[in-house]
Amino acid sequence: YVCLSQLSVGECMCSSHRIVGVLMNCFSMLTGPSGYLSDGPGNYKYKTKCTWLIEGQPNSILRLRFEHFATECSWDHLYVYDGDSIYSPILAAFSGLIVPESYSNETVPEVVAQSGFALLHFFSDAAYNLTGFNVSYRLNMCPNNCSDRGECRVGNSSDSVQCECEVGWKGEACDVPYCSSDCGSPLRGRCDSAAKRCQCKPGWQGLDCSITVPANVSFWTREEYSGHGLVRASHKAVVHEDVMWVIGGHMFNYTHYQMVTAFNISSQSWMSLNRSVNSVTGRYGHSLSLHEDQIYMYGGKIDSTGNVTSELWVFHTWNQSWVLLNPRAKEQYAVVGHSAHTVQLHPDRSEPVILVVFGHCPLYGYISQVQQYNIVKNTWSVLETRGALVQGGYGHSSVYDPQTRSIYIHGGYKAFSANKYGLAGDLYRYDVDKRMWLILRDSGFFRYLHTAVIVDGNMLVFGGNTHNDTSMSHGAKCFSSDFITYSIACDEWIVLPHPDLHHDVNRFGHSAVYHNGVMYVYGGFNSLMLSDVLRFTPASCAAFSEQLECVTAVPGVKCVWNSTTSTCMSWDTAAPHDTESLRNTCSPRGGKFLFQINSVLFELSMHQRIKKIIICTKMSGSTSIFNIIITLTTQKKVQFSKAVITPWVGLRKINVSYWCWEDMSPFTNSTLQWLPGEPSDAGFCGFLAEPTFNGLKAATCVNSVNGSLCERPTNHSVKQCRTPCALRSSCSECTSGSSECMWCSNTRQCVDSNAYVASFPYGQCMEWYTMNSCPPENCSGYKTCGHCLDQPGCGWCTDPSNTGRGQCIEGSYRGPIQTLFHAPSSSGPSLIPAPQPMLNVSLCPLEGSYNWSFIQCPACQCNGHSSCVNESVCERCEDLTTGKQCESCISGYYGDPTNGGSCQSCKCNGHASMCNSNNGKCFCTTKGIKGDRCHLCEVENRYQGNPLKGTCYYTLLIDYQFTFSLSQEDDRYYTAINFVATPDEQNRDLDMFINASKNFNLNITWATSFAAGTQAGEEIPIVSRSNIKEFKDSFSNEKFDFRSNANITFYVYVSNFTWPVKIQIAFSQHSNFMDLVQFFVTFFSCFLSLLLVAAVVWKIKQSCWASRRREVIIFNQKKLRNAALNTEQQTMSVPKPIALEPCFGNKAAVLSIFVRLPRGPGGIPPPGQSGLAVASALVDVSQQMCLGYKEKSGGLRSRKQQPLAQPATCI
Repeated sequence: YVCLSQLSVGECMCSSHRIVGVLMNCFSMLTGPSGYLSDGPGNYKYKTKCTWLIEGQPNSILRLRFEHFATECSWDHLYVYDGDSIYSPILAAFSGLIVPESYSNETVPEVVAQSGFALLHFFSDAAYNLTGFNVSYRLNMCPNNCSDRGECRVGNSSDSVQCECEVGWKGEACDVPYCSSDCGSPLRGRCDSAAKRCQCKPGWQGLDCSITVPANVSFWTREEYSGHGLVRASHKAVVHEDVMWVIGGHMFNYTHYQMVTAFNISSQSWMSLNRSVNSVTGRYGHSLSLHEDQIYMYGGKIDSTGNVTSELWVFHTWNQSWVLLNPRAKEQYAVVGHSAHTVQLHPDRSEPVILVVFGHCPLYGYISQVQQYNIVKNTWSVLETRGALVQGGYGHSSVYDPQTRSIYIHGGYKAFSANKYGLAGDLYRYDVDKRMWLILRDSGFFRYLHTAVIVDGNMLVFGGNTHNDTSMSHGAKCFSSDFITYSIACDEWIVLPHPDLHHDVNRFGHSAVYHNGVMYVYGGFNSLMLSDVLRFTPASCAAFSEQLECVTAVPGVKCVWNSTTSTCMSWDTAAPHDTESLRNTCSPRGGKFLFQINSVLFELSMHQRIKKIIICTKMSGSTSIFNIIITLTTQKKVQFSKAVITPWVGLRKINVSYWCWEDMSPFTNSTLQWLPGEPSDAGFCGFLAEPTFNGLKAATCVNSVNGSLCERPTNHSVKQCRTPCALRSSCSECTSGSSECMWCSNTRQCVDSNAYVASFPYGQCMEWYTMNSCPPENCSGYKTCGHCLDQPGCGWCTDPSNTGRGQCIEGSYRGPIQTLFHAPSSSGPSLIPAPQPMLNVSLCPLEGSYNWSFIQCPACQCNGHSSCVNESVCERCEDLTTGKQCESCISGYYGDPTNGGSCQSCKCNGHASMCNSNNGKCFCTTKGIKGDRCHLCEVENRYQGNPLKGTCYYTLLIDYQFTFSLSQEDDRYYTAINFVATPDEQNRDLDMFINASKNFNLNITWATSFAAGTQAGEEIPIVSRSNIKEFKDSFSNEKFDFRSNANITFYVYVSNFTWPVKIQIAFSQHSNFMDLVQFFVTFFSCFLSLLLVAAVVWKIKQSCWASRRREVIIFNQKKLRNAALNTEQQTMSVPKPIALEPCFGNKAAVLSIFVRLPRGPGGIPPPGQSGLAVASALVDVSQQMCLGYKEKSGGLRSRKQQPLAQPATCI
């Protein structure tokens, strides 16, 4: 469609003469037999609210086809109503990814409205935005144009618009084949043309009778059932005596709500029940467990109130009656999104109990504990479990395996830390006899609100919501048809093929049961509420006669070959030794190891997630000690049995909102020590310095809210725990303080921010608020037409004054509506019973010249302060208002003039000419004056005075310079600043100077005393200047008589400057004459001191130089001595002179000796050299003569007896 011309803001006249909404102002009316609407090009905007109304014809149907749809899953919704208001029945709540061209959906979603109108409302939050949607519609058209396999027949009523399919096709859109291959006639079956299905002969089954009995392949079938009250989600189902009992569940419209429905598996039909089965208030997210012929229903969320209940009901199947039980309970959690199983604790089946696993409690958050109801004793208790630390969640799936006597829990929506929450793919195992948790292998498929059944030792998991709250989820849809299985024997996950049914079966919130070899999946949600039944028949082990076929079988089926009987058996019926052989066929991924702590034996597979079981490790000497938490009794106590090693503690916050860790030491035990960086938001790991048998006990809050998990040491100041979000009853209370709570306006509920998805899984919340942002409680709180029509449940009634004045009222396109609920606190999609809205035109009578607007506001919007010219332009704004629509007060006045409101003058005590136009807060023009009414001085910043009678002054100190830089945004309105100064000395003049970066006016006065803020007349003017940048002056102490006026005060008024500005000011007092004696004394004292310092410095310098010279001499001498000692000659005897030739007078002589030169490696002289040299020196012989020469002058004798320190040369 090509836009030809712009009609007004938000409208385009298109080539097909249809109006298409534009997100700039996306409130549009579409008419005509066909049309198209979109959120606009590219991604839709953040925080968007759009409404489109499609007007059809009476007794006709509107068929909407979603060609493209991509929004943030669970947060951004497009609601479709069958009527002209949100008070009409809701048809769908679209969210997530529905992109046929990218993901090859089997079918394109279609929605049918039969009222002649269809209202579409879109809301997006401030997080992620995607590509949006393209929706087309047509009047009286068949689904998908009968898929080109039939003709569309249109009658006189809406029910007569249907397809006449070609032979071999059936379904609303002729998209389901039947009697393929003629049902294998005549050998396997025949085609029943009336029923449009195959009638298989004995030994054959399947849609086309091509599968043997028992089945050697797995296959799916689907059957659509229509009827009042069948569509639902988050219901539960159990099978008893060939009947599938379906109880509770959420649905959009509760006009034909049925609390209990029953499906006869044998006849494949829905049964008629007594009306008494609907005597219990509807709920969803509850649990069912079967014991004998009684069905126990626990917990869940009640749609009519939005509260999570702890009621325990029992339904007797034999007489279809309800009984409310009142068990005794020491500790109990009201939960939603949990699961429950009936278990016999003793071999003789003498103690049947119901185990309730996990769930979400609005008061305490996500529960990680197991609750037990004893059927015989009629008591509740919370079990103390052992083993691994597990994280509970909402919307998980669980099965009970009687072979291993364990409950297997998969997935769910969980809060991992203070600000991290989302889907999980964890798999836990709970041993009901040992009360022990083990963490098994992750599936890798993160989801919640899926289902699981146990089939021959395999846990079959189907569907669920797989989107993880981000725009980067790689195409993960809100609604999944994933089919996976977990083998209990092999501890492995296998992905199974998606159902091939020529129809999309993506969904979450469905139920699944297993009976007589068939899994039945019923209902659920895929933007529409569903009522179809999917049947999955897994291959039977009895169909395989060979050993190889038996052990390999088909994906998702584990069989055991019985070598004794040569038969293939299922895991449930196999003998223990055959089960071991089945384990031997598993893919090897590592062995097992055993370890024992405190007489408790643990068995772990190498591939299991040991890091989640082993909480802390400590090195003791050379041995690595792994310590396991034996018992996590409650969130408040960790119990250790006797241990010989230092016990380590690993805990975490069960719910950050309720676990108070303000001082980082929540336990009273003085020996508790922390690891570095602990505790943290994810938890903590600490250890006890000494072993203890009592474990750790934490002190609770003084004010515990219903046993909330606030932990606080007793030796710190007591602080009350915060009020849980679920107990906050108003928007202001819910959103005050922080973003931990979220307020849903249409359901009027306050929920934890980490539990929003768990609280409204089906789009029940149409708009939410947080962080001090609250809407009016009903339509009458909106004062302008624009704000009024932003709310999908409100309309605007304009009065006949032709000024745009009107009233916002709950209503529809046709007029005001009389309803028990007020928008935005309307019935929405979740409250029951939904009252039928009644049109009440008397609230806006057309005969009284009133005008009703629902999609677009009238052009005249002068808020009652001006008449409209040409029905759109405000002629002249009166009543002190201004603006294009007279929507604001003029300068100097404040108030809310919208819709006839008034303006009043700003009350600023003469210190401001302007104020905030909404709340009247004054913009004070004098620096140092503050307060909403400019009635206070900034005493904390040295300002004093009384602005109610005068002004405020900054107190200056004498002989100091002050600089004031008025450049911040908060200083924009300042045009004046005042100063006050009092002389310190009475016999000296007072000098002052002031300058500024911009021109200013200056006035200086004086008074005999400081009485700031008194009436004018007490101050005497001195200086008055205008438009200056600098000023200097001196005030004589004689003229102003400082001696007589001890409290004389000077006032400086600086005004009429502009922002930004920088001002410098100073007052100083100097002597009139110089004291010569004092001068000379000071001068010579300083001079002598300087000389003394110079002499001391020179002496220190001389000492340093002398010391440095001595150090150099000593160093050189030491260096020479070391060099002499290191020569080779010192290790030999003293050399003998070869000649001593006396000189004249016998006072000197020439001494000659042999010197051996340095040699190369090995002591060999270089080639051609002898290695010896003759050395001569002139020596002094006048002092003494060597002993060797007294006896004989020809040579030295007895030289070896001379000390080494006395050389024979006597030098």
